[in-house]
Amino acid sequence: MKQRYILTVLLTVLLTSGCSFKEAEPMNVYTLDAGGVTPVSSSKYQSSVLKVSYPQTLKEKMSDKMCFSYSSSDRGVYLNSEWSNAVEKLIQGSVIEILQQSHLFKAVLPYASTAGEDYRLESMIYDFSHHLKGGDSYAIVSIEFMLVDAHTGKLVKNKRFSYKELTPTVDAKGYVYATNVAMKRLSKDLIMWIGA
Repeated sequence: MKQRYILTVLLTVLLTSGCSFKEAEPMNVYTLDAGGVTPVSSSKYQSSVLKVSYPQTLKEKMSDKMCFSYSSSDRGVYLNSEWSNAVEKLIQGSVIEILQQSHLFKAVLPYASTAGEDYRLESMIYDFSHHLKGGDSYAIVSIEFMLVDAHTGKLVKNKRFSYKELTPTVDAKGYVYATNVAMKRLSKDLIMWIGA
């Protein structure tokens, strides 16, 4: 009898405690949208093949986590929002896509391709995060690109592109919107810089 009572109490506690737990927020997954670019009519690289290297980072280890910061040394990640892939992979894919659309090169390939190349586009990510300082909220995209002659290994040219876009809202969704605005600006500027 006593065992039955204990079992009943235990079952009641287990069943009612399950109702008191709050359900976790669903994960929001976002991707980059670098927009489209207008194809060029002619380019000195139109008979050349370009390989786009996997971007490197100077400071932060990148992943699919969305980062935010309140200061230069204080960082965090969004718990219920993330990128659809590692940030480096999304940037590499976006760059390949816009360069293919531009028709600057005969072919634009990922670095893992076994095909030969005439040029290599390397990149270094300096910052790719959501900054919250005071009452301001903005996305920072800061990436340096280096165009390298694959036959000689010599640097043809390099340039650092940095963008600061205000977010429409102070959350991951607003950060993604502002980041995509910055990436669209980067797309157009990168094409103009390589083609010049």
